[in-house]
Amino acid sequence: MHRLPPRRLAPSLAAVLLAACALAWPASADEGMWPFNGLPAEALAEQHDVRLTPEWLERLQQSSVRFNSGGSGSFVSAEGLVLTNHHVGADSLQKLSDATHDYFRNGFTAATRADELKCPDLELNVLMSIEDVTARVEAAVTPVMSAADAFAARRAVMATIEQESLAASGLRSDVVTLYQGGAYHLYRSKKYTDVRLVFAPEQQIAFFGGDADNFEFPRFNLDVCFFRAYESGMPARVPHHLPWAPRPVAAGDLVFVSGHPGHTDRAATLAELVSMRDVRIPADLQQLNRLESLLAAYAAEGPEEQRQAADDLFGVRNGRKSRLGMQAGLLDPAVIARRRAAEERTRGDIDAGLAGKQSPYDRIAAAQRELDSIAGRLRLLEGATAFNSRFFAHARTILRSAAERTRPNGERLREYRDSNRESLELELFSAEPLYDTYETAKLADSLTHLAAALGGDDPLVQQVLAGRSPRERAAELVRGTTLGHRGEAGPGEAARPDSRRELYAGGDAAVAASQDPMLALARLVDEESRRLRKIAEAAQEVKRQAHAEITRARFAREGAAMYPDATFTLRLAWGTVKAYEEADRTIEPITTFAGLFARAAAKRDTPPFDLPPRWQAERRALEQDAAFMATPFNFASTADIIGGNSGSPVVNRAGELVGVIFDGNIQSLVLGIAYDDTQARAVSVDAAGIRAAVARVYRANELLAELGLARAEEQSLK
Repeated sequence: MHRLPPRRLAPSLAAVLLAACALAWPASADEGMWPFNGLPAEALAEQHDVRLTPEWLERLQQSSVRFNSGGSGSFVSAEGLVLTNHHVGADSLQKLSDATHDYFRNGFTAATRADELKCPDLELNVLMSIEDVTARVEAAVTPVMSAADAFAARRAVMATIEQESLAASGLRSDVVTLYQGGAYHLYRSKKYTDVRLVFAPEQQIAFFGGDADNFEFPRFNLDVCFFRAYESGMPARVPHHLPWAPRPVAAGDLVFVSGHPGHTDRAATLAELVSMRDVRIPADLQQLNRLESLLAAYAAEGPEEQRQAADDLFGVRNGRKSRLGMQAGLLDPAVIARRRAAEERTRGDIDAGLAGKQSPYDRIAAAQRELDSIAGRLRLLEGATAFNSRFFAHARTILRSAAERTRPNGERLREYRDSNRESLELELFSAEPLYDTYETAKLADSLTHLAAALGGDDPLVQQVLAGRSPRERAAELVRGTTLGHRGEAGPGEAARPDSRRELYAGGDAAVAASQDPMLALARLVDEESRRLRKIAEAAQEVKRQAHAEITRARFAREGAAMYPDATFTLRLAWGTVKAYEEADRTIEPITTFAGLFARAAAKRDTPPFDLPPRWQAERRALEQDAAFMATPFNFASTADIIGGNSGSPVVNRAGELVGVIFDGNIQSLVLGIAYDDTQARAVSVDAAGIRAAVARVYRANELLAELGLARAEEQSLK
C-alpha cells in the first residue's frame, strides 16, 4: 500500500483510536482481519444479513494468492491468470527490465502466451489448509526452561512439524505464530515458482497523481498487473478462480476482501507502543530519509540510473510516509493516555489471579527494554542496514547456508530449515540483473552510516572499512565479488562470472576456500550479528510467553470473538462502499474516468497529473464516449486492511470480483494500531474500470476473452 504523511486528521480521530485500542470485541461491525478458520459467522449474519457457505469460502480461499515479494492477488481464470497491483508487481517489472526495455515505466502486454515473460524469483502461495498445532508447540516448552532454551525448543518443534507436513503433503508448510504467541497454526500452501508477466499498464496511470494524490481520496489509479502461474511449463489449471462481476459496485454495497495483511500492532502493550514511538519508528525514518536522498540523487544522474533506482525509490518513499503516519498517531498524548487507562483495566483482571507471580505486562516491558538496548547495533548488523547491497545479501545467505546445513534441522536459524529450502534457493539464485555502479552507491552510503552510528574508532567499523573510505571500500567489495548476475556488460567489457551456485553447492569447504571479498565481509560480521540475534530471540520468547498468558485470559473472558494481529497470512475482511465527511464536505465513495480527465485538465496535464502517451492519444475519443466516462474507476469502502493487502481481491455477496485493493485514505494511516470506520477507507480499483481500460485503451482482446469479458465489453459499447 502507498503511504503518505497525514496532512489533516479529524479532531475526533484520537478518541476513536484509543477506544478501539481496548482489548475487546470489535467496536465496529466491519472491524477485523479474520483467519478463514475463525470467522465470526453469527456476528456477520446479524450485522450484514449474510451467511457464507463452505463452498463460497473455499472458492475465495483457493482463488486468493500471496506474492512472497509482498502483497496479495487472485486467480481470475482457470488457466492460472493472476490479478494484483502494479506496485505489487513492480519488483518483477524492475527485474525484467533493462536499458532498452523499461516495463515498470512503460508497461507491457503479451500478445500471445509465448510472449509472457518469466519472472526471475517470484513465488506465489495459495492456502490449502490450516491446522491448529498449539498444543504440540506449547508442549515442547516447560516452565523451568530459560528463555533461550525455550526459544530453541519452540524453534525445533516448529521445524519438525513443518518438515513432517512437507513430506506428507508436498505443500509449503509454515507454522504461524498468532496472538503474539497465544496460538500456533500450520498453514499448508500450494507453491508456484514459474510465474510470468502478462500485462502491466504504464507506471504513470498506475500511480496517477504521484505523491500529491497518494493516500488521498478521490483517486484515479489503474494500479493493476496480470501474471500467470505455470506448472511443468504449461499454464496452471487451477480448481478455483473468481468470476468478474457483471455490474460495478454501488454505494451501500457489502464487499469482502481476501488478502494477506502484513503486520499490525493492535494487541501491543503500552510498553511496546512506546518503544515503537521512541525507538523503532525514529530509526526507521532516519534510515529511510537517508536512502531517499541517496536514491533520488542517483536517479537524477541519467535515464538509466533513474530506471535502476525507480522501484527502490518508490518503495522507500512509501515506507517513509507509512511510518510518518503511524508516528503522528503515537505522538498524540491522548493516544498514550487512553491506551494506558485501557491497559490498566485489563491488567487488573489478569494480575488479580497471579498469586504473587510477576505480571506478564512487566515481563513484556523488561524484554522490550532489552530489545531497545541492542536495537541500533542489531539493525545495522543482523538487519544488514550497514551493508545495503544485493551482493552482500547473497554472501550472507551462502555463508549461513553452509554453516546451518551441518546442524540438525530443528537447531538451524528459521530461514534455513529444510522446509524453506526451495524458497530460499529461488531467491538466492535469482537472475535479477545487478549493476556495479548502483550497488556501490548503496553500499558506500550504508557503510558511511555504519561508521557514523558506531563511531570511526569502533573495532568492527575499522575491520569492515579495512583502512579505506566507505566509498573506496564499497567499490573494492563490489568490484571483486562474483556473487550475483550482472546486467549487460558495456562496450569492451567482458561478462563477469557468477559463482553463487558453485559456492552454495560446495558447502563449508568451498566457502572457507573462497577469496570473494563480499563473502569475507559477511564472515567478518557474522559472529557479532548472531550474538545480537540470540539476545533478541530470547527477549522475544519472554514476550511470546507473556502475550500467551494475556491471550488465554482474554479468551476466558471474551470467548473466541477475537481476531489475531496481522501476520502476512490469509485473512477475510468486509465493509461497505461508503461516503465519509471531511472538512465540512461529503467525499463520495466512487470515482469515474470523467474524474480522471477532469483532474488532469485542472492540473494542466503537468507531472504528476499527466497521462501516458497512449492515454493522450485516445483522450479525445474517450471523452466523447459518455458510457466510458461514467464508468466507475476507483471506490472506497470500510473494509479493514493494512499493508500486504495490496492486490487483494474485493468480491460481492455472490463471490464475484468487483475490485482490487490498492491503498487506503489518509485517515487509514493509523490502522496498524486500531480500526475506525468513521473516516478511514480502503481504496480499490473498480473491476468495471479495469475492464474498460483494458478494452478501450490497451485493446488487449486476448486478455479480455480469457476473463470472459469480450462479449460483455462489446455489449457495453453498443
